Amino acid sequence: MLFRRSLSMLAAALCMGAAAAQAHDASKYPDWAGQWRISGGNRWDPTKPGGRGQQAPLTSEYQAVFEASLADQKLGGPGNDPSSWCYPTGMPRLMTAIFAIEFVILPEVTHVLFENRLPRRVFTDGREWPKNIPLTFGGYSIGRWLDTDNDGRFDTLEIETRAFKGPRNFEPTGIPLHEDNQSVIKEKLYLDKADPNILNNEITTIDNALTRPWTVTKKYNRDRSGDWLEMYCNENSQHIFISGQAYYVSADGHLMPQKKDQPPPDLRYFPQAQK
Repeated sequence: MLFRRSLSMLAAALCMGAAAAQAHDASKYPDWAGQWRISGGNRWDPTKPGGRGQQAPLTSEYQAVFEASLADQKLGGPGNDPSSWCYPTGMPRLMTAIFAIEFVILPEVTHVLFENRLPRRVFTDGREWPKNIPLTFGGYSIGRWLDTDNDGRFDTLEIETRAFKGPRNFEPTGIPLHEDNQSVIKEKLYLDKADPNILNNEITTIDNALTRPWTVTKKYNRDRSGDWLEMYCNENSQHIFISGQAYYVSADGHLMPQKKDQPPPDLRYFPQAQK
């Protein structure tokens, strides 16, 4: 009897799931199918040069952190770029989509899938912010769909993302975010009215390393026919970090310095050559 009751409950759950799937009316949502890649390279603000040319509105404390990153990179080091040692690329840099991204739109959640990054889930079911949110590099995202032209079809997705852990930054030159990880990231995504194969993402970062909210607009170009790659940061990586120092593995497999006049690592646990 218990077995039959369990089967009945399972069948009912499957029927409810099928009914919910049928209730999803894709015609109410915009056509964001295909692969999307960034226009403007890996600069945070694609309309400005990288590094100092970004004119990031940093506090004096975090401008000093940025200057130290640039100085280290000038010597050949990684600077303030956690992706050099394969940390996940967190928000908001995650949305600099050098590699392809894909949107899977469902009524209660929109999935943002990355070719070489962890996925994002944007909850659009009307939920409130949970009291306790596990901290992640990508953060916790709540969104809402808007019909801005009142034609009966959603055209804009607004997202707010919180609850981060670090380290994170804006771009490879090392423009920093505050170490307290209290960032609030707001996004507005919509298709370009002149070209439906361009997706705009207006991103506003509110962070204690900044003197004011910093807004940039990213543009993604659509490709409906591209192949998907599988990529991992640590695959074939030639960067090695020992006691806080960055080294490099040469093409012939030997450890080499990454910066000029860099001392070798401490080899106390290896047999020393006899002099």
